Amino acid sequence: MTRYIIRRIISVIPTLIGVTFVIFMFQRLIPGDPAIAMLGEHATDESIERIREQLGLNRPLFLDRDALADGDMNAFFDSQYINYMGRLSRLDLGDSIHRRIPVLETLKLRFPATVELSLLSIIIAVMIGVPVGILSASRRNSLIDSVSMVASLVGVSMPIFWLGLMEIMLFAVILKWLPAGARLSTGFEIEGITNLYLIDSLITGNWAGFKDSLSHIIMPAVALATIPMGIIARMTRSSMLDVLQEDYIRTARAKGLGGRLVLYRHALKNAALPVVTIIGLQAGTLLAGAVLTETIFSWPGIGRWVYDAILGRDYPIVQGGTLLIALIFVGVNLIVDILYAMLDPRIRYK
Repeated sequence: MTRYIIRRIISVIPTLIGVTFVIFMFQRLIPGDPAIAMLGEHATDESIERIREQLGLNRPLFLDRDALADGDMNAFFDSQYINYMGRLSRLDLGDSIHRRIPVLETLKLRFPATVELSLLSIIIAVMIGVPVGILSASRRNSLIDSVSMVASLVGVSMPIFWLGLMEIMLFAVILKWLPAGARLSTGFEIEGITNLYLIDSLITGNWAGFKDSLSHIIMPAVALATIPMGIIARMTRSSMLDVLQEDYIRTARAKGLGGRLVLYRHALKNAALPVVTIIGLQAGTLLAGAVLTETIFSWPGIGRWVYDAILGRDYPIVQGGTLLIALIFVGVNLIVDILYAMLDPRIRYK
């Protein structure tokens, strides 16, 4: 197992290098110039060229063939991509083109907000989706099964932006139970330890801050959880139905084992592999940043941040955010593979 994990970690390196190359190229194929975006359409050619020189945008993307032909090897290290990879090796993601703030500093502030929202959303999705799927499979073709599957289909099909707006209208505007957006109310402060407000407020004993941050996160977390909740419920039902038809389940029942014992000890464990895969993929997707949810609820996460950077041609932010998303998916896939071996002893890695 240890050798397998080491090999998987090593295999991540070419994947991430490939991601940096693809994102670097596609960003520069998009029409538009960051210098013009910063200065406006009425900027003079001299000012645009000055900004392009300051940002290094007037350098060759990869190689200056003419300079290399003349024997100037510095042309290789002076290219935009090699320069970017050199900074990346030092964990330097560069500075935002528009705000001139280090990308890594902003990422440290925004990523915990996305992590907190995504983790709570996936917890809600798992706590509801898995039991619903098990109940639906154990009572196949019953009224409970039909209602559960219709509800999960509605959850998967319902647009998040519509659900978010309806939540705000009902719970914030009409009932006034919950705040409409943001992460914390004005006047509240939480000491930053992990920058996860719910955890930090519990660690410091700030119960007022915990209550306020919880009230802000409930609506976006529920809205974000609807799609993975429906997917997990349907996958759990499908996987459980396949397992419940196996011979060893009939044998266990024939021996007189109780229905719940057969369902949870024998069936659920063997049905868990595809469910774990779906949960891992959904968790990776949520952590990558839910743009619509963060926009509707004014949530200061990485999704909206990267989206605004794409519109503004802010290359360092887009490259840093995309690289983080790639790391998340690679890490989630590695965790899922390890869980496979823990759940099914028949799986062995050489």
